[in-house]
Amino acid sequence: MGKRQLLLMSSSAVHGFGYLEHAESDLTSFLKHNSVQEVLFVPYALTDHDGYTERVGSVLRKLGFGCTGIHTAPDPVRAVQTAQAIYIGGGNTFLLLDTLYRRQLVGPIRERVLQHGVPYVGSSAGTNVATRTIQTTNDMPIVQPASFEALALVPFNINPHYLDPEPNGTHKGETRPERINQFHELNEAPVLGLAEGTALFVDGDRATLVGPQPAVPGTPYDARLFRKGEESVLYKVGSDLSFLLRE
Repeated sequence: MGKRQLLLMSSSAVHGFGYLEHAESDLTSFLKHNSVQEVLFVPYALTDHDGYTERVGSVLRKLGFGCTGIHTAPDPVRAVQTAQAIYIGGGNTFLLLDTLYRRQLVGPIRERVLQHGVPYVGSSAGTNVATRTIQTTNDMPIVQPASFEALALVPFNINPHYLDPEPNGTHKGETRPERINQFHELNEAPVLGLAEGTALFVDGDRATLVGPQPAVPGTPYDARLFRKGEESVLYKVGSDLSFLLRE
C-alpha cells in the first residue's frame, strides 16, 4: 500500500499573486518529491475543458511538468489507473462531483490515491471533493450529483476560501462561521476553514498547514477548525494538523 500524498489548496487565485503563483514552490517540491513528470489534470469543475487544462498546464510546464487533460483520454478510468499524479481544479463543486460520478471515477481515484500512493493535488472544488462530503462548499448547486459523498481522502470536511467575519463590516448575510455551525446542527464531521493562499499538505499520517512564500504583508494565511459544540480554533501556517487524520 502506498503512502497518502495530498496537496489540498484553498484556491488557485490569491491576492498579490498571479494564477497559481502563490503555490509554485509547494507544487514543485510536492511533485518532484514524488518523482512526477506528467500530471493528469481533471477540468470537470468548469465547462471549457480545453481552456482550463491549457491554463493550468501552462503553469505546470513552466515548473517543468507535463500536463494532460483527462477529458482527452478515450478511457478516463484507464487514465486514472495509469496516472503519475492527479490534479483536480476548482470551479463548481456540484458539477465536478456529478461528472466524477457519471464517469465512474470516484472509486478509481480513491483507490489510486489511498491504495497506491498516487499524489493528488486539489484546488478549491478539487479540495472539496477530496474530503468526506461536499456539504461545506460555498458554491451554488447548479446540478444534482448522485450523492454529496466525495472521495474521502481525508476523514473531515474543508471549507475553501474561508474568511473570518469583518468586525466592522456592513454585510448582514450569514457569515461563514454561521453557515458551518448550521452544518454542525445536523452533522458531526470537523470542518477546516482554509483561508485563500493556504493549503494542507498530507504526507502519510502527517498533515501540515502551508502558505505562500514570500507572503503578502498583512494578509492572514491561516485556517480555522470547527468542531460541533466547541469553540473554533485558529491555526497558523506551519501548524501540525496530523490529529485531523485520526478523526
